[in-house]
Amino acid sequence: MSITKAAQANHDELFPGHRSTLQVTDPEFVEQFDNFAFDEVIADGPLPVQTRLKVILAALIAMQTMSEYKVMLGGALTVGVSPVEIKEIVYQAVPYVGIARAFDFMHATNEILQSRGVTLPLPGQSTTGPDTRLRDGLAVQKSIFGDRIDAMYANSPQDQLHIQRYLSANCFGDYYTRTGLDIPTRELLTFAMLSAMGCEPQLRGHIQGNLNVGNDKAALLSVVTHLLPYIGYPRALNAIRCLNELIPEPS
Repeated sequence: MSITKAAQANHDELFPGHRSTLQVTDPEFVEQFDNFAFDEVIADGPLPVQTRLKVILAALIAMQTMSEYKVMLGGALTVGVSPVEIKEIVYQAVPYVGIARAFDFMHATNEILQSRGVTLPLPGQSTTGPDTRLRDGLAVQKSIFGDRIDAMYANSPQDQLHIQRYLSANCFGDYYTRTGLDIPTRELLTFAMLSAMGCEPQLRGHIQGNLNVGNDKAALLSVVTHLLPYIGYPRALNAIRCLNELIPEPS
């Protein structure tokens, strides 16, 4: 077996001139993995390379795989994912994985950006403040999920209404309203993170949210296809099952 020309070209696009140490110690594995992840998967899951790297980074944060995150972050920068976009991916992860899981990735991201000559802090991307975050977050929520948000508020027990407010003001008002990434991209990232974590109830809701903002089933299936080498078959198949439940294949 040898690494295919397509796999080598796609690998070199991200990591020009790099030769993995595993090619020395585990050459057979590297050939199998690279031919799968950098040839077969890319051929079957058409996504722009920058989008592919963004969803992979989001999934790697969700899975707490720091070493692979650092490698793929370097690849993302090489193919033109901007420092602002990368920081927004990390920030977008906070309401979904929690700051305890995102904290180390924030620092690792800063170190890699600074090693590439990026001056921090980056320009601010926030568009809301204390007086507008709930209003604007609720507006974004409704633009993605529609009347379902009013129903969530109406059906919430009184002692849990603060959680609904947190979702509107914090998850959406503090994060989704930021510039640097558009709403369809943020929903793709959320889909990637929830798929990687195996959070199927929330995943179903965000599949519908993705559809509502223009990310169709083909795009979502391409995301799962690209994530599969990184998240494994069980979680990828669970995500596909959720996709097929909400968007059945034609009979």
